[in-house]
Amino acid sequence: MTKRLSEQAILITGGASGIGRAAAESCARDGAKLAISDVNVEAGEETVSALRELGADAVFIRADVSISSEVESLIGKVVEKFGCLDGAFNNAGIESSWAHTVKASEEDFDRTIAVNLKGVWLCLKHEIKQMLEQGRGGSIVNTASVAGLVGARGGGSYVASKHGVVGLTKTASLEFSSKGVRVNSVCPGIIETPMVTRMLSETGLSKQVMIDQEPIGRLGEPKEIGDAVAWLLSNESSFVTGIAMPVDGGYTAV
Repeated sequence: MTKRLSEQAILITGGASGIGRAAAESCARDGAKLAISDVNVEAGEETVSALRELGADAVFIRADVSISSEVESLIGKVVEKFGCLDGAFNNAGIESSWAHTVKASEEDFDRTIAVNLKGVWLCLKHEIKQMLEQGRGGSIVNTASVAGLVGARGGGSYVASKHGVVGLTKTASLEFSSKGVRVNSVCPGIIETPMVTRMLSETGLSKQVMIDQEPIGRLGEPKEIGDAVAWLLSNESSFVTGIAMPVDGGYTAV
């Protein structure tokens, strides 16, 4: 039986841990060839080893998505390795410091926007260019967040970056869907990831406070986001483009 991502060359940024790694594992089980990118080389290489144990053809390529030349080089290396780029999950991102708008620092705002928003824009720019040159389309998924759909007290920098990702997604989908390039975003709720663990430590909030915000009564698992991403990357979602898809346990339904 042919797997739904069989022989598809897919790039995942921020793939060394959390949602990125879970998406890589989901795509590997669906037959994809995977390029994993991250700034954490050790964790990235470990992820690639795990993907190979699943039978995937996988490679690690270090890149900082906030630097244009590194993103351009990244896409070139993916094509050099696999001969093409069929799909991409632009997942690399950071959390901002937790501070109300009047107390947040300019440095924190600039860094959050540089990675979470500019990084997605740079990836889209070079990925779409490659897909258009290939002439057979492709599918791109961007990591937004429920923070791209609603506000969050103390999270202004992060919220702004993720709202921007949703806007970039919608715009790129309108520009390139007629050329066969679909662009969607996924909006995770509160997921059991290292990022959420760090946020709990910084804010002093308890895990139960987070759980209480999820109508489903628990935090999400990275695999639940990874499986959604694999579907959006596959032809099973061929009539889906321009969406900001919540995978959030009902968070945004309140």
